[in-house]
Amino acid sequence: MDRAVTGIHGRRKTTLRRLTSAVVATLAVAFLCVPSASAASLPTPKDLTAFLDLECFKTSPYQPPTTTLTLRHLNPVLSNLPTETVTLGQREQLCVPVAKNNQAPPSPALDFIRFIDLACYKISGITVNTGLVLSHLNPLFQGLPRTQISMTTPQQLCVPVIKNNVVPPAEILALVRHIDLKCYAITPNVSLNQQLSLRQLNPVLTPIIPTHGAQILNARQLCVPVQKAGDNIPSEVLNIVRWIDLEKFDLVTPALPTVSLTLRHINPVLAGLPAEKAVLSGASQIALPVAKNGNFPPG
Repeated sequence: MDRAVTGIHGRRKTTLRRLTSAVVATLAVAFLCVPSASAASLPTPKDLTAFLDLECFKTSPYQPPTTTLTLRHLNPVLSNLPTETVTLGQREQLCVPVAKNNQAPPSPALDFIRFIDLACYKISGITVNTGLVLSHLNPLFQGLPRTQISMTTPQQLCVPVIKNNVVPPAEILALVRHIDLKCYAITPNVSLNQQLSLRQLNPVLTPIIPTHGAQILNARQLCVPVQKAGDNIPSEVLNIVRWIDLEKFDLVTPALPTVSLTLRHINPVLAGLPAEKAVLSGASQIALPVAKNGNFPPG
């Protein structure tokens, strides 16, 4: 009897092992056959730049460790300007992606734009006194007249960060981590005098900062793409980021919630800097996409 029972138990164990192996094998095959989420394809330079609107918030003061950077201009219109070395000063702003008047950026540009967060630090440098003609790129403002400006002295360097350790997907990080903008003072400081509504696009801020009205006032800066020495930008990414030119305007909004964030640098050259605490104390400017001297981003 005992031998018979033992035999039955043995056969059951063998059968169980076979069934378990079969289930594992089936799950393994099923796992391998599940289609992975398709990687976001790169947007065209035209689509990314035309819908890249950033609302810039004042931040609590923060001085990063002493950091010197050598910057080279990327946009073909400014290729004659000199390479120069700057030192990161105090952080002044955090610029985050927004949509204007419920205007939705097209896919796949939206997938990238919603993760473009730039922390802006004070810098000084060579006064260039370069005359330019600016044209608005966003469809909402394309009908506005072109403006003639003089780009003068560098005031800020805006570099890519993530908020609260929310890291974008790898294929998106591969582009946004290389967006560095050098912001120059411009004259004249003409008012755009436009009223619109702004809606947050980044997932960290969408549940915190409500859609709100905003009045766009005087032009203050032109932020142009640069490359930091030591940052090896892939050619397909370089072909996009070199066309990112943003004109900064003063902004008036209603009172907005105070937001406390942790910022971390994602550009390879600055990735070793410590995480930063930042308290956003209100929107002060908006950065709008423009083209220089009729050189429009390719479609």
